[in-house]
Amino acid sequence: MGALSGFQALSRRRFFRVSLGVGVALGATAGGGVALRGCAPDVRGLRCLSAHAYRTLDALATALFPPGGAIPEGAASMDLARAFDGFLADEPEHHVRDLTRALLWLEYGPVIHDHRLRTFSRLREDERLAHFESWSTSDSLMRRQVATAFRKFLSVVFYDRPEIWPSLGYDGPPFGDKGAR
Repeated sequence: MGALSGFQALSRRRFFRVSLGVGVALGATAGGGVALRGCAPDVRGLRCLSAHAYRTLDALATALFPPGGAIPEGAASMDLARAFDGFLADEPEHHVRDLTRALLWLEYGPVIHDHRLRTFSRLREDERLAHFESWSTSDSLMRRQVATAFRKFLSVVFYDRPEIWPSLGYDGPPFGDKGAR
């Protein structure tokens, strides 16, 4: 008997894996990518970020800084994504472009790297955090750099909020309103 050709050589398991891979590849194309991404929220007043990029960054912020624990306030009530948008407004165009591309990559990260049919902002909060944490320990230098950059920026904005300071035992800057009186 000669070698099997074409589809005859595929076992059911291999056929399923190949079909799933093709489905994911087709799903990640323009039409499928849009369907995976879903509708953007209605966000007004953004200066640099698209509504989709805003949603991705907001999903990341709420995963990194959930309410409760040592710091009862969470990122959900602070709109850190809007603060990021304000920060980007004063940056050179190439920085804006790179950071918005990084947000798009993060949004499709579960599809690209985990072969899931859900984008980052459509994952449950615990899944978002696990996915993002995998970027911090990835073999890919670029993924580690993106994770570090977003974590650092969101941390600076989160911990710079006066409502967070009492939870940290910080009374605020020594000069400012208190020092001027």
